Amino acid sequence: MTDAIALADPPVARRGAEPVVITAAAVSSAFGRGVAPLLTAALEGTPGFEAVRRFDVADRRVGVAATLPGSPTLRDELDQVVREACDEAGLSSGRRAQCPLYLAVHGDPDLPRAQGGEANEHGAHAFARSAARRAGLSTETVRVYTSACVAASTAVADAAAAVARGHVSSVVVTAGYLVDPDQFALFDAGRALAPDGRVRPFSAQRRGLLLGDGVGAIVIESASSAHRRGATVLARLAGWGRAGDAYHVCRPRPDGAGLARAITAALQRGSIRPEAIGYVNAHGSGTEHSDTAEAAALHLALGESAETVPVSSTKSVHGQALEAGALIELIVTVHALRAARLPVNAGYLGRDEACRLNLVLEAGQERPIDYALSVNSAFGGANTALLVGAP
Repeated sequence: MTDAIALADPPVARRGAEPVVITAAAVSSAFGRGVAPLLTAALEGTPGFEAVRRFDVADRRVGVAATLPGSPTLRDELDQVVREACDEAGLSSGRRAQCPLYLAVHGDPDLPRAQGGEANEHGAHAFARSAARRAGLSTETVRVYTSACVAASTAVADAAAAVARGHVSSVVVTAGYLVDPDQFALFDAGRALAPDGRVRPFSAQRRGLLLGDGVGAIVIESASSAHRRGATVLARLAGWGRAGDAYHVCRPRPDGAGLARAITAALQRGSIRPEAIGYVNAHGSGTEHSDTAEAAALHLALGESAETVPVSSTKSVHGQALEAGALIELIVTVHALRAARLPVNAGYLGRDEACRLNLVLEAGQERPIDYALSVNSAFGGANTALLVGAP
């Protein structure tokens, strides 16, 4: 067995002088608004996939997704989760005015309908600045991330680095994706969507991914800032890592080396050895190449611990939320850590020898967790890992 990359040298903290914490989290998903219904579904392994009614799918190969009821708008959903997160963190209007917004999003949904010169008003950055303005946040340092499935986790890593280095005391990170006809048609035409209507990460007979609505926001700040305000700390953001492998435009590198480097970087920032990890929320898209490469990455980065650490992909419940997916999964991971319960790897049919992992297959498993990893990969070979710890 290959030794874990992280064990090549003793872990060295590289996260900056300021400890980083998460003091609020808000989310909307197919299970409704709020963390509680999403967490319950993840812990019980209850998928939210149903027939799509938001737009016509009669001519599509697959016709299901995990969507909010009715006709929600991305603008309104983002406004709500940002407001809820700021309120939960106890940020005053004065603090909000100094707090940057980092937004992960595919783009302004109104851009395709913009005419002529109006297009400039509907760019991703303009959309982010507008969201910051409506929330009463700073419009001076708005950032927008559009890097597919690692957009939100990259935003979290950047926010954590800025806080750790003392550049800013708090950052609101938000992300949103609502299943839309264009992306749905693209994935369907590429035969990436699961025709059996279920996502089955790391399982034999898995058939592909399914899309899902996801809109979330968290407040990241320095531990000293949270302490001074008496804010409740949900979790410590103990480490983060990013790496690229540029192996293929849409297929991951089979040996998982890029993702393994991202995981190793996160562990080193947190001065944590692999055996300290109590749970991994995997990218787990449910596709053949992605799942096998991720399993290889976990073995490469964690060594012998990859055989025993509990692993699941909550995409099996809430679906693939593209740019917002990593933030939704981080929020689930944080609250699973707080509940000391393990999210279920739903949809499992049987063991795939290429994915030798300790999958969470039964609901109700209780386990005290000191540290958990949330990992993601994206087209083009981008990889991220976020390490959270108990407060």
